[in-house]
Amino acid sequence: MEGHQEMKIPTPHITAKAGDFAETVLMPGDPLRSRYIAENFLEGAVLVNDVRGVQGYTGYYKGKRVSVMASGMGMPSIGIYSFELFNFYGVQNIVRVGSAGATDPRLKVRDIVLAETALTRSSFAENFGLPKDFLATASPELLAAAQEIAEKTAGDRAVTGRVFSSDVFYGEGGMADYFKENGILAVEMEAAALYMNAYKAGKRALAILTISDSLVTHQALSAEDRQSSFKEMMYIALELALNIRN
Repeated sequence: MEGHQEMKIPTPHITAKAGDFAETVLMPGDPLRSRYIAENFLEGAVLVNDVRGVQGYTGYYKGKRVSVMASGMGMPSIGIYSFELFNFYGVQNIVRVGSAGATDPRLKVRDIVLAETALTRSSFAENFGLPKDFLATASPELLAAAQEIAEKTAGDRAVTGRVFSSDVFYGEGGMADYFKENGILAVEMEAAALYMNAYKAGKRALAILTISDSLVTHQALSAEDRQSSFKEMMYIALELALNIRN
């Protein structure tokens, strides 16, 4: 969008006022999961955005101000919301909390992946003014802190490595060789764009992902199981938010 850097708040996608968001925002894809986190983990949570049903809340976790807002699905969607949060609302850290499909046979449903890097074949980088081969990488500080928390919380079920951010939900079946050759642990749809936004804004980002299904073994969690299984990931992200030094 021409002249987007001159935009002021509220933006076309977020109606929150200046100061409505905390410096750290948890970002699930699903707006209902955003509400679930706010209602079950935050104290005094207040709805600060509901444009297009994309719910954003700010409250307190163990006394620290934390926000949570949905990203929608796919790189273009998280690209819009994370860009506006980083560049117009003063957000310093965004932690994606979402699901992923395992491409490594060693991973089982409910395992947790900390996405150190996010490979993609998307044109997002080029359209965003970055080199085509730009390597989207998590913020080292957030990753190191999350690894310590995840080890205590999930033990050896929490692993760190590469994920693949795809533009399509259906149709990854023909990429098994690519995943194996590049050491891809899991497939998701948002992390690469989030990392690119953080890089260009000089901010920090990390994707913490729960394995909801496997492209190898075809195991899958039910909708009910996803809600209960994702609590562990949410706890790791909130403890990370609690310990971030801005």
